[in-house]
Amino acid sequence: MRKTTIVCILLLFVTGFGRQALAQGASDAQLAPKTQDSARAPEHFYHLDLVVEDLSAEGKVVNSRSYSTTISTNSDTRMSIRSGARVPIATGPASKSEGGNEITAITNAQLQYEDIGARFDLGDAREVGRQLAFKLTADLTSVAVATDPNIRYPVTRQNKWEASILIPIGKQSVVFSSDSSDSKGSTRVLVTATAIQ
Repeated sequence: MRKTTIVCILLLFVTGFGRQALAQGASDAQLAPKTQDSARAPEHFYHLDLVVEDLSAEGKVVNSRSYSTTISTNSDTRMSIRSGARVPIATGPASKSEGGNEITAITNAQLQYEDIGARFDLGDAREVGRQLAFKLTADLTSVAVATDPNIRYPVTRQNKWEASILIPIGKQSVVFSSDSSDSKGSTRVLVTATAIQ
């Protein structure tokens, strides 16, 4: 009888301890963070059309430039667009005198090159309902029209923006806009995101 009692007590003790261990294991599994693969949303691709428009004082488009790329909703992916030219700008005198004769010459040491054109950096794309969110940096540099005849060197105009963007999918949206500093016109950037099936 005594052996039976001891065996019963041991069984109850082991059974109770086993249930507690199982319960503890289950709660640990519930609290454990999900793996990165199971938490990540499916990856989707979007075709982006970016349009830079220069507008007159009346709001009419006087110049337009288009750029295209593809972006993924994988947060590790970043895209860049670079388009433009390197414009030489004289930093020294353009003429010198030799034996009474005026010679126009610029040496390479008297030139400084400046990047003119468009730079776009895009990343961190994700879907928010029926909209697409992403980070966008736009850097637009152009040669301004000279209005002062006394200015010998070109004047460059620069517009630079950086922001988190949220646009509807399939609809063209103005994401950046600014007035021109040298005229009554303005510049704006429009983006259209189209899902790639």
